Amino acid sequence: MKGSICNSLAIPLLMCMGAGITISGCKSNDKKEETKPETFQIINPVAVDTTFIKEHVAEIQSVQNVEIRARIKGFIEKVYVDEGKAVRQGQTLFTISSREYQQELQRTKAVLKNAVAELKMAEIELENTQKLLDKNIVSQAELEMMKAKVDAMKAKVSEAQSNEAQANLNLSFAEVKAPFDGIINRIPNKTGSLIEEETLLTTISNNKEVFAYFNISEKDYLDYATSNGEGKSKEVSLVLANGAIYNYNGIIETTESEFDKSTGNIAFRAKFPNPENLLKHGGSGKMLLKTELKNAMLIPQKSTFEIQGNIYVFVVSADSTVQQRKITPIARLPHFYVIEHTLTANERVIYEGIQKVKDGDKVITETVSFSQSTNSKIKRK
Repeated sequence: MKGSICNSLAIPLLMCMGAGITISGCKSNDKKEETKPETFQIINPVAVDTTFIKEHVAEIQSVQNVEIRARIKGFIEKVYVDEGKAVRQGQTLFTISSREYQQELQRTKAVLKNAVAELKMAEIELENTQKLLDKNIVSQAELEMMKAKVDAMKAKVSEAQSNEAQANLNLSFAEVKAPFDGIINRIPNKTGSLIEEETLLTTISNNKEVFAYFNISEKDYLDYATSNGEGKSKEVSLVLANGAIYNYNGIIETTESEFDKSTGNIAFRAKFPNPENLLKHGGSGKMLLKTELKNAMLIPQKSTFEIQGNIYVFVVSADSTVQQRKITPIARLPHFYVIEHTLTANERVIYEGIQKVKDGDKVITETVSFSQSTNSKIKRK
């Protein structure tokens, strides 16, 4: 009985001793962690000459894209081409029923022939009247009447010639030909369709080269136009709708002469070669407009944080005190902000751990080089 009481008292005692050892060990570890201060990586902003590339939505248009419309009324007798096929300049695309125009041409030719015959008769009469006047057989008035008759016959001949030319022209309109080398688009009216004058037959596009139109803001325009030296490069790249970079660079050819009052933008036009016929009229993409930046002050985006739409960094002063500093980005590069010169190259900016500090904290720092602060490379000029 006595042994069992001792045993029952010993177990709680051992448990308490174990708990005391455990608690003591936890306190020891906490104290050890508290004595080890955290070190924050810092960097210095850097000023470099680099390039800034900005995307602008672009609209693709063929250098030539025209509507092919009927010039006369009639039935489409035959369609010689198919949609999406290439054609050559002067190639016949459609024929429109032309029997009535052929008949009209024959009629005008007959009228012209009759007018020419009447003119010859009038000229012979004029010649005879002149001879009779020379012999004083007829009066001067009769000669003048014959001259007027000849003039009237000449006018009739001119009118008949004009009618014949118009009939020839109308007949030529029955055969619709390609105005230039290009690609045929949708053909809404097929063989046998009755069409009116000005009916749309198809459109044709010359896609050997294409135009890319894009709008930029007044600020971007001024940044581009006032870039120093080679900053006025006219060469541009195009990102296709699927995100791929187009294989050929384009050249900026011209800009509009004024800004759009409703948007504040101005339009640019670039021309791209299209030897593989990849780009189509009506397509879209993104224009990559490159501008040279001189002495641009760069800061890693990782070093920044945002409060109510403003961008800030933590700057470490000489006495290791953290100061919150507002910066103004003027451009965004991959992994970097280009900022106004509100920071100097000698100031120390916290790179790692900005979420762990606040304004006024004292910190221990270690400096890392700017090139080590990010895996991306700065594209220098």
